[in-house]
Amino acid sequence: MTDSPLLIEDRDAVRVITIHRPERLNALDSATIAALHAAADAAADDASVRVVVLTGAGPKAFVAGADIAEMSGLTPSEGRDFALRGQRMMRRLETLPKPVIAMVNGFALGGGLELAMCCHLRIASETAKVGQPEINLGLIPGFGGTQRLLRLAGRAATLELCLAGAPVDAARALQLGIVNRVVPAAELEAATMALATQLAAAAPLALRGILDCVNTGGECGIEEGLAYEAAQFGLVFSTEDMREGTSAFLAKRRPEFQGR
Repeated sequence: MTDSPLLIEDRDAVRVITIHRPERLNALDSATIAALHAAADAAADDASVRVVVLTGAGPKAFVAGADIAEMSGLTPSEGRDFALRGQRMMRRLETLPKPVIAMVNGFALGGGLELAMCCHLRIASETAKVGQPEINLGLIPGFGGTQRLLRLAGRAATLELCLAGAPVDAARALQLGIVNRVVPAAELEAATMALATQLAAAAPLALRGILDCVNTGGECGIEEGLAYEAAQFGLVFSTEDMREGTSAFLAKRRPEFQGR
């Protein structure tokens, strides 16, 4: 659809989803949130897609935040509903059984940083800036910013970014653990696609097991997390991919995983 806020392109087993609202610096309005949720569902259901890359159109912004023009007129109950819709979409991406990589090509502020943080991995341009500036609008983060930032960067950094409302550059974001890698702007797409292609060649069921274990272990005690990991470890012994991977290793050849 020409009026869709997303551009979707499949590059072999990698699906690239681009938020295409450059005139609004890719701000998240209700239509974009709904489209992203639908795109996440579609990627999860498509067996040909093994990795998802999420980015924003244009060189200025990954996502500059939620759409302030839409939010400004909301009532308290409407504001809560808006936050819950955004949270559900981001939780859908976070629990996708396939790796999701955020390619952060510029500003990732407010809802933009929240969107990047719900992805499994984040590669940022050295010119990117990230932050939770909602305090400057008399607001607080509403799409999970306080919770995911706390888990990624810790209490002190979360309070600094949310209370002061000032963005940090990519180097500081890397230091805090908010992003995984920082690369020159000219190399961002190539670096992201190289990682995506590497992951797309890995065993899909093993990737899913790792994502499940990390998501589950991050929300429970160590004993429960270890028990879950052992159970998932046992399950992969039933897969053809496990037999292919071990056979290829012993035969000193490259494995060809089929997701079975």
